[in-house]
Amino acid sequence: MALECYACSQSALPDLPVRERVWALPGWRVAHDFNTSLPGWLILVPTRHVESLDELTAEEADTLGLLLRQASIALKAVTGCRKTYVMMFAEKAGFTHVHFHVVPRMDDFPEDRVGPGVFGYLRETPMAEDRRDELAAEISSSWPSD
Repeated sequence: MALECYACSQSALPDLPVRERVWALPGWRVAHDFNTSLPGWLILVPTRHVESLDELTAEEADTLGLLLRQASIALKAVTGCRKTYVMMFAEKAGFTHVHFHVVPRMDDFPEDRVGPGVFGYLRETPMAEDRRDELAAEISSSWPSD
């Protein structure tokens, strides 16, 4: 584990708030992003430290596919989004741990927030923890069971 890894430090906590553990399957957890103003911006993160997709086991990769689909279903149910965007870069210092952004693409996005412009929601005042907890609980209760 990288000494300054945000994902690993969060995963190591004994009692995560719902915003940091929206859903979990063996080897993965889903969190609501801490740095966004957009409701429903999820992060899928392996619970062990990996810095590249090729480091995932076959089982972890299979679970990732399932989680991407399930997250999209839950986000549609809670946010009413048209579809979801999925991105993975893992380049920023402290965030080189592989993590996937699963972002609701809303019908009312302004033109400058469509596609890569969605990252503009990371440059605004982030949502409060209590609001993220509320959303996380809603998303968790809407998570499909398959």
